[in-house]
Amino acid sequence: MTTRTPVPIPPLGFGLWKLAPEACADAVYEAIKAGYRHFDAACDYGNEAAVGEGLARALGDGLCRREDLWITSKLWNTYHDPEHVPLALERTLADLRLETLDLYLIHFPIALAYVPFETRYPPEWVFDPEAPEPAMVRAPVSLQATWAAMETLQAAGKVRHLGVANYNSGLLHDLMAYAQRPPSVLQIEAHPYLTQDRLIRLAKNYGLAVTAFSPLGAGSYLELGMAEAGEQVLEDPVVLAIAERHGRTPAQVVLRWALQRGTSVVVKSTSPARMAENLAARDFTLDEDAMAALSGLNRNRRFNDPGAFCEEAFGTFHPIYD
Repeated sequence: MTTRTPVPIPPLGFGLWKLAPEACADAVYEAIKAGYRHFDAACDYGNEAAVGEGLARALGDGLCRREDLWITSKLWNTYHDPEHVPLALERTLADLRLETLDLYLIHFPIALAYVPFETRYPPEWVFDPEAPEPAMVRAPVSLQATWAAMETLQAAGKVRHLGVANYNSGLLHDLMAYAQRPPSVLQIEAHPYLTQDRLIRLAKNYGLAVTAFSPLGAGSYLELGMAEAGEQVLEDPVVLAIAERHGRTPAQVVLRWALQRGTSVVVKSTSPARMAENLAARDFTLDEDAMAALSGLNRNRRFNDPGAFCEEAFGTFHPIYD
């Protein structure tokens, strides 16, 4: 479909979802000290100001240069209207203490009613949490209009690359048809229980780099009630056997599988020892049999599914996957 070369995004990134603001600055600093150069932030995570503190401290101490870092953030659902897109970016840049982003993603293909910064930030999913029956309120904004506004940010030099997250194949085909400045990155949930082979292949055919979030599977979703204890990839007998055979941890094996199939990953930890352990996934290779066995675990089990959690948590049925 294209001869575009995917952007050279650092393959093993540090995820910032569910990192408490009070721990986030130190975690970012320690991650940079450990060797991470790719950081995956978002307005909705509620910790970008703390991320900015950690980045500023690391840069000030000379642990790295700004040009060594790849910083991603995401446009939240309530800012899809073209007039709100630049405002959302400026708030993110101010919180992160940056002049530019390396990558700005549309977080979800879901447009919600605008919530001003002074009302609530981050605005989250429901329009009015204090209402008798809090609910999502959809906004009549097309993804094409939002993308056109994103393109102006890149043209102005505020972001180096644009991309999308949580898109399906139909939305990606459509985007590639109307984009004047095509996306560089697709970020999706992917792990051995949700391999997404066809979508990843399509993205690569279009010349997009692919980043996998939640690469270790259910762990982050257990406490949210979005996964069951028996659904943990890291406890799967196949994963455990491969880890034992290679003298590696289950997490290293699963991360290596993701890297070796050509995706970058974002994974989080507040423990310096665990940060180093995850980075060591770059230091070995899985054989073909191990790769095939891990890919064979696919159950098409999606943990981050708005079609499920929006209805359960916010009383609004809003699927984006069939």
